[in-house]
Amino acid sequence: MLVGYARVSTQDQNLDLQRDALTKAGCQKIFEEKKSGKAGTRRPVFEAALAYLRPDDVLVVWKLDRLGRSLVEMMRTIDALRREKVHFRSLTEQFDSDTAHGRFALQMHGAMAEYFLDLNRERTLEGLKAALARGRKGGRPKKLSEADIEAGRALLAAGTISVAEIARRLGISRYTFYSYFPRARASSQARKS
Repeated sequence: MLVGYARVSTQDQNLDLQRDALTKAGCQKIFEEKKSGKAGTRRPVFEAALAYLRPDDVLVVWKLDRLGRSLVEMMRTIDALRREKVHFRSLTEQFDSDTAHGRFALQMHGAMAEYFLDLNRERTLEGLKAALARGRKGGRPKKLSEADIEAGRALLAAGTISVAEIARRLGISRYTFYSYFPRARASSQARKS
């Protein structure tokens, strides 16, 4: 049986291209996930797909990097599949773990993919260092200005409205509020105890 696995990294990305390719390849069951493939990230739908597979099944992905970002992780997964007598196929690269050539090509391609990810990471870090040297700091802009923080402190000190209401007035979530005012979380937890 051909079992497909489709994955995109974020909620706003679309699975249609992968779903269409897997269906055209003859996959009878397709597992779909919207989760990062970053090494070490837990992917529950992928784990369910692996648990679903039986000997002589074929796990099919649209592209090799849907399996994961780390060469070690990809090869470990493919090797675990092989030990369970499950085959692996990548449609875009036309890799098939049934053949010695396919296994060699998978290892070479995985090594190249990891190499280019590492290069990109190095370029990004160098760019950040260069920007910092010019006085520019990376990262997201702060949600709250100093005036907002002072207002939040005053509202907390008054103790007349809830944390949820203060956060709403400041235009942020409770989670963000607690990142600016960690003592408020400790106080809230102490009151609940």
